[in-house]
Amino acid sequence: MAPRLDPAEVRRRARARRRGERFGRGDRSALGTWFWEIDRVLLLLVTLLIGIGLIAVAAAAPAAAQRYSDAVHTVPARYYFWRQLVWTGLAVPVMIGVSMLPQLVARRLALVGAALFLLMLIMVPILGGAQINGAQRWIFFGPLQVQPSEFLKPLFVVAVAWLLSLKEKDAKLPVVPISFALLALITVFLMKQPDFGEAVIFVSVWLVLLTLSGVPMKWLGALGGAGIGAIVMAYLFYPVATMRINAFLKIGDASKQVDDYQMISAYRTITHGGLIGTGPGAGTMKFGLPEPHTDYIFSVIGEEFGLIACLAIALIFLAIVVRTFVKLLHEEDRFLFFASAGLVTQFGLQALINMLVNVHLAPSKGMTLPFISYGGSSMIALSIGFGLLLAFTRKNPYLMRSPYVVTWGAQGAAK
Repeated sequence: MAPRLDPAEVRRRARARRRGERFGRGDRSALGTWFWEIDRVLLLLVTLLIGIGLIAVAAAAPAAAQRYSDAVHTVPARYYFWRQLVWTGLAVPVMIGVSMLPQLVARRLALVGAALFLLMLIMVPILGGAQINGAQRWIFFGPLQVQPSEFLKPLFVVAVAWLLSLKEKDAKLPVVPISFALLALITVFLMKQPDFGEAVIFVSVWLVLLTLSGVPMKWLGALGGAGIGAIVMAYLFYPVATMRINAFLKIGDASKQVDDYQMISAYRTITHGGLIGTGPGAGTMKFGLPEPHTDYIFSVIGEEFGLIACLAIALIFLAIVVRTFVKLLHEEDRFLFFASAGLVTQFGLQALINMLVNVHLAPSKGMTLPFISYGGSSMIALSIGFGLLLAFTRKNPYLMRSPYVVTWGAQGAAK
């Protein structure tokens, strides 16, 4: 007969057993289930980006502090780094929390959020404060400032994905005209701010989702022609577009082309460090950049850590996009397919545009590099968007446990 164990020893062994099961396949807690359902590769890649972003902001912070200091007010050298650390501490739990939501709940909350931030975008001209760098894009809530378009970007993707998925239930629903009307409304208010770069992102993602939904090629051709016409009209009648395109093409009076100066400064900075960089904190060209901690942080990385580091960051963004689309090859739910594809397209396109501007291959857009550039609204909004992507790409661990799922052995016999 086995000796009786002391009750304290029984409790100790039970606790050890529970600790051993934590994050194991037998763990049925909310966190354990999330850990096995989530795409851990995507989670690892975005964690790398967040870590790189903190290092990059620390490198760019002294240049930004010097730029925004004057005779009356001196900004501490690490001011923007400490603020970014706070924003990161808030954004990471937001991303994890959103990624843990059931997919149906995530979709419903995203639709409600899209309506809320669309209303806030419309209210920017009324409730917005003074212009910053020539643009009025923010609503101020006391000491906080919120940029509605940043939050609206991922939520707009979910809304359009939901509309397009309804076509499967009723082919007669006018989902494309409705989504176009929503896009047109958003674009009008973005152009009023002005925010030409964000308008490009919204339109591009909408076109990608239409293409994936199987819209006839003649419609896509007509939309492409209309898009070219819109760019020509914007160049002719929209001063912001005229200035940026002229600066990029070096047309007109060079002395008035501020954007040309910005892009040339960025290009000189990113190439100054060569392949391996000048070393952390040793960059000098960054002090001549207009926005070293936001729009042109990729150039700061190039100067201090080298073009090899820039290439590695570009490959991380590419890996996120490729990983998501590979997962979607087997996705049968049309909403999840559209939402995930749209979210990763918006994410990748924003990164691509920022990097192209920094290497002088695209006109200046005033667009941040996801999870790397400094910014509170940008960081929280990106965390919501990536949290939704993680939620919509979660695998169903119970699918293969169903008795109705047929698997096949090596000899082709059903099990």
